[in-house]
Amino acid sequence: MREAYIKFILAAVIFGTNGIIASHIPLSSYEIVLTRTVLGGSFLLILATARREWGSLRRASSTSWVWLILSGLFLSGNWLFLYEAYQHIGVSLATLMCYCGPILIMILSYFVFHEPFTVPKVTAMVIVTVGIVCINGADFQAHGLSWGLVCGFLSAVCFALLVVAMKKVSTIGGILSPACQLLVASLVVAAVTLSMPTTPVPLDRTNIACMLCLGIVNTGLGYYLYFSGVQRLSAQSVSICGYMEPFTALALSAILLGESLTVLQWLGAACILGGVALSERWHPGKKR
Repeated sequence: MREAYIKFILAAVIFGTNGIIASHIPLSSYEIVLTRTVLGGSFLLILATARREWGSLRRASSTSWVWLILSGLFLSGNWLFLYEAYQHIGVSLATLMCYCGPILIMILSYFVFHEPFTVPKVTAMVIVTVGIVCINGADFQAHGLSWGLVCGFLSAVCFALLVVAMKKVSTIGGILSPACQLLVASLVVAAVTLSMPTTPVPLDRTNIACMLCLGIVNTGLGYYLYFSGVQRLSAQSVSICGYMEPFTALALSAILLGESLTVLQWLGAACILGGVALSERWHPGKKR
């Protein structure tokens, strides 16, 4: 379990750098998502071939195939709706709406995986939710109900369904499973991107390097670590520990980009760290 936690939290930290790297790529949001899925899926597919994991597909049940394809669809929906929300209501508010997803995961886990609501888990969820509201919530008052808010909420729904689908994939493991998910997602994103009007943009070496890093490291490697952790952790642990991603994004924006943080945002960061620690450390009745 310790290895699963390390993989999942490391993936969340890697995902927290997505915004900084993507800011150096002069492409549309849909083109960036398409680049991520194609490069990440191709990279993992090459690794799976090198490790000779193709035999697991022959042993896979039809149910696992269905959940694998659904997870790819939910992944593409999560990213497409999220980037659409970025364009309409900004990164902060879109992030706030997307992180309604962990709350939905906790609710779904009770009905789908029969994980009981415990005092530590519910308390931790409340604390980290307060934290994310402290960090991004100031932007919420400036926007009424809009298409951007709807897209943000739909990205949260797709995120919750993605985690459920990933935990349902049982007979396809290793690197091949996340590779197939990313390739399924790339087909959906490609169809959407081709339907959008685009303008050719010249790319320099820095832009290409950022694209490769975002696709191979942040998407390929990061998604493999994420998938490996999700399959072994409870859905409630996934929902709470996933808040390390916005915390990392906030911390790196302050350290690397020099963005100043308000007292309320520092309080929100402390709530996220405290909530994650509380969730995984406080187990009443457990012997040390």
